[in-house]
Amino acid sequence: MSANNYRELYPPIEAYKIEFLEVGDGHTLYVEQSGNPKGKPVVVLHGGPGGGCEPFYRQYFDPSVYRIINFDQRGAGKSTPFASLHCNTTWHLVADIEKIRNHLGISKWLVFGGSWGSTLAIAYAETHPEYVVGLVLRGIFMLRRKELLWFYQEGASFVFPDAWDKYVSPIPLVERGDLISAYHRRLAGENEEEKLKCAHVWTTWEMTTSRLHVDAAAIARAQNDKFALAFARIECHYFVNGGFFREDEQLLKDLHKIKHISNITIVQGRYDMVCPAISAWELYKALDGKPILDIVPDAGHSAKEPGITSKLIEATDRYRTLDY
Repeated sequence: MSANNYRELYPPIEAYKIEFLEVGDGHTLYVEQSGNPKGKPVVVLHGGPGGGCEPFYRQYFDPSVYRIINFDQRGAGKSTPFASLHCNTTWHLVADIEKIRNHLGISKWLVFGGSWGSTLAIAYAETHPEYVVGLVLRGIFMLRRKELLWFYQEGASFVFPDAWDKYVSPIPLVERGDLISAYHRRLAGENEEEKLKCAHVWTTWEMTTSRLHVDAAAIARAQNDKFALAFARIECHYFVNGGFFREDEQLLKDLHKIKHISNITIVQGRYDMVCPAISAWELYKALDGKPILDIVPDAGHSAKEPGITSKLIEATDRYRTLDY
């Protein structure tokens, strides 16, 4: 417990098992397990899409209680082929999660995801509600057009005009009426130099705006060629395709499929510029106000911000007592 009464991450741990699981379509996923091999399963869904899992993700869970499953989604992190857009959609990822669950012999699990990870968590739960005992969601993103326009076209630009100027700089003025499409043409194109330049700029925009206080380390990470390329290419691929949903409000309209799940926690930074709090509020209301909603007053988007970290750990500790 820190001086301001925030919960802190559990100590670092190593994975006890690492596998590379073939899931079809030429894709192989990095899958790791940590914590208690006989513990309560929790699957962690990383952000982006394209962000990849990180070692500190293991630290949101009591390692004596949880069997923690992290994996890199298609094209991300250590999964191969790197940065691939082939057969890479929300529904391929939902199917991959099921393949991992079956491969590991898990009957039910807790699902934990933030940002794009919250999108995927909701999509998975609505598709396979019988295998979900609870949801811990952070920085809610339902990949609706209004959310994309806020961050990538006009909205967050009013709060970060200096960073915005850098974000639009690679795109000619005539193409700036639809910045996501303009970036997609370059990130999915054949000009490798232009592709990498746009990947760095796209990723820097998100890293700059993801915390209440700008984090120099996050911005520096955007200069890593491999991370930036997978992050920007896969994100833009999903966004230009509307998340591959049948309609813009699909996740909200299908919430009736998970209203029986009583163990849902939503953690949201009040000043989240990437995924504004309106989406968390709309999700909470659509679930009849039943989830635990923690709006952190001094936080932006990142799971690393102290108040968000604390609330996420409170949630996973609370669900240690679930019987499954």
